[in-house]
Amino acid sequence: MSYTQNCDLLVIGSGAAGLCAAVSAARRGLNVIVAEKESVLGGSTAWSGGWMWVPCTKYARLDGNNENSDIPETYLRHELGDKFDETRVKALLEAGPEMIDFLEEDPNIRFYSGTWICDIHGNTLGAGTGSRSVVAAPVDGRKLGNLWPLLRRPMRETTLYGMGIQAGPDLRAFLNARRSVPALLHVTYRLGRHFSDLLRYGRGTQLVNGNALVARLMLSAKKAGVHFLVSSPAKRLLTEEGTIKGAILKSKNDELTVRTGIGVILATGGFPHDVERRKTLFPNTPTGEEHWTVAAPGTSGDGLSLAEAAGAAIDTAVASPAAWCPVSLVPFKDGTVGHYPHIIERAKPGIIAVRANGRRFGNEADGYYDYITNLFRSLEPGEKPVSWLICTRAFQRRWGLGYSRPAPFPLRPYIRSGYITESSTIQGLARKCGISPEGLEKTINSYNHFAHIGQDPKFGRGSTPFNRSGGDPSQKPNPCVMPIEKGPYLAIRIVPGSFGTFAGVRADSHARALDHNDQPVPGLWVAGSDQVSVMGGYYPSGGINLGPAMTFGYIAGRDASLQCELLKSSS
Repeated sequence: MSYTQNCDLLVIGSGAAGLCAAVSAARRGLNVIVAEKESVLGGSTAWSGGWMWVPCTKYARLDGNNENSDIPETYLRHELGDKFDETRVKALLEAGPEMIDFLEEDPNIRFYSGTWICDIHGNTLGAGTGSRSVVAAPVDGRKLGNLWPLLRRPMRETTLYGMGIQAGPDLRAFLNARRSVPALLHVTYRLGRHFSDLLRYGRGTQLVNGNALVARLMLSAKKAGVHFLVSSPAKRLLTEEGTIKGAILKSKNDELTVRTGIGVILATGGFPHDVERRKTLFPNTPTGEEHWTVAAPGTSGDGLSLAEAAGAAIDTAVASPAAWCPVSLVPFKDGTVGHYPHIIERAKPGIIAVRANGRRFGNEADGYYDYITNLFRSLEPGEKPVSWLICTRAFQRRWGLGYSRPAPFPLRPYIRSGYITESSTIQGLARKCGISPEGLEKTINSYNHFAHIGQDPKFGRGSTPFNRSGGDPSQKPNPCVMPIEKGPYLAIRIVPGSFGTFAGVRADSHARALDHNDQPVPGLWVAGSDQVSVMGGYYPSGGINLGPAMTFGYIAGRDASLQCELLKSSS
């Protein structure tokens, strides 16, 4: 059967960009529908760390950082080079703080400052050393009421028994629970509350990170009258007299036609699961299958396909088509394979990364995007893009290694499953992994020679504020450098993955989708990973996916409401 529903604006996709767009438009008086192809809301945002790069907010000023937007603009200008889009960057920097203030007019939305979070490339002019990022404050999921079952659960690989842990004081407490009584008390409370939730509700109610961001946006959207449709993938856009006027959705066994007065905002999460686009655009993926993204499974390029069919242009002229990250493949007991993104341990002292020849290929303490970019650049023709993180058992007991947790959690099950390789000698470890024994031993000896005095002249571990913020301040003189010299030794195999994609629909500073002549497609806006990255395919700071996604989602909703006012005034 076929049904028809009317609204002012249809948003396709329910991650940070889509929900922010919906709130932006609905609180300005528009009747908004959000359509989501999956059975839950939140997209990849619900699995993310939730941090957003939004400089010059009120939170920055509260931290004592009174910089104006010229300074982060300078940083981006130098980082992005010929990919710097001045008009869109200025729109991002101008609207970002406005977006935060607008959202917080609703008490359901509150943020915290990333006071300590540094831009990744500290030697670039204009790099920030803190207060350019914000994250949603933790929230009790039970506040969602009847929307609670619709919130995507956190990513299994990055939780502890399904409980999210937030970067900053929360994470530090978990890493230091055996060394600090206050940290132990914090961890005891968090775990006790979580296990109580599991018994009562079947899931944790203490929401942090991207899960908290989605929950807070859902609360605000519900309050503003936004209507949600789940399990409703968009099949095609409707065009009337050259203007987008809605979409055809597939809902269960029915077809739903949503007709809009203003148009459609696409925010479906990019194409990290689109094998054909990966095959065409990703390096080192000849079949498209040689990639292990950590994005939500529904992010398969729907928005790009819908936009293309409506006449919009896809911009692939980016420095990189995706937001790379190093991933290890986790063999779960149920037979599935998880994708663990390596974010935390790489900057800690006493770990290095090597290729099959046993050689290092970059500064392991730099950003996750840099890790994979450096790996790609170092490969010999025909060499597979595989690497290994090498450390000691003592390192793993202190910091954890990938999905394996630090003491007192057991290590042995991960060795038995083959997730982690162990040997009493460096050469033995190399042989088990398929690494050159001579190459690895030479690399370890060279690294240790300088690590004894806290130096890494080859790649400069610990040389930037970003590096040092991820290290261990108790390790002197360099928080990121310590010898690797007392076995047993451990290795974990790393493959290329991504948090999302950078290539996408061409857009202007109003988040309007553009055609091949750089003219707006009437009635079509695009945000999030469906929109070509304002960072030009680079990764200059943490949160450069979600920050622009939220900001351009806000801009899209604002522009759609302006178009509605213009239509009303002209009629």
